[in-house]
Amino acid sequence: MDRAVIFDVDGVLLDLTAPEESAFFRAFEQLHGITGLSSDWDSYRVRNDEHIIAEILERHGLPARAHDAIVNAYLAILSEGLASGDVAAVEIPGTRDLLKSLPGLRLGIATANLLAAAKLRLQARDLWEPVSSLAFGAEGSGHKRETVARAIAATGLPKERIVYIGDNLNDVDAGLSNGVHFIGFSRDAERRQKLKAAGAEHLSGNHQMTLERILHLLG
Repeated sequence: MDRAVIFDVDGVLLDLTAPEESAFFRAFEQLHGITGLSSDWDSYRVRNDEHIIAEILERHGLPARAHDAIVNAYLAILSEGLASGDVAAVEIPGTRDLLKSLPGLRLGIATANLLAAAKLRLQARDLWEPVSSLAFGAEGSGHKRETVARAIAATGLPKERIVYIGDNLNDVDAGLSNGVHFIGFSRDAERRQKLKAAGAEHLSGNHQMTLERILHLLG
């Protein structure tokens, strides 16, 4: 396995659904009665679940030590919702076939979601195992470029043998700033144009195209 593909999760492997978002914010309501929180992830100082939790606690005058209880409540709510069917993990069309079409390549994820939450969501769709050996989340990271850098370092591979795939402007920054091949993915043409304007040279609107781009970039 002398080449690697690192995926963002939301918008690339899974769609982030409203019930999944609600599970995150319900933890604050359940433990502290906090409601009306913004689900615009870009409105927070750092688009990273750990930092968002810290920012919300700070804004509401709560101690930093309340963080772990929020995380535990969120994971419990998410797990129970997935088990009961009240929350459903929704895979991006073609994801399963894409992962199966990359034998011999090391696969991983770099997500701003808590890794434990990403694991629960991917497991619900039987998509965790292919990416589990190279999986990095919000824990211990800041901006997405830092999370991607940790995944890159863990591969031990030259950067020209690594592809990172993401769907947000911070993903473009993460790929380009780390010097790896980057593919900007979105099923929405307007969003792809925004990724292109931000510097994404390689774009994909479906996962058959993603596979073609990966094979081209990594030979």
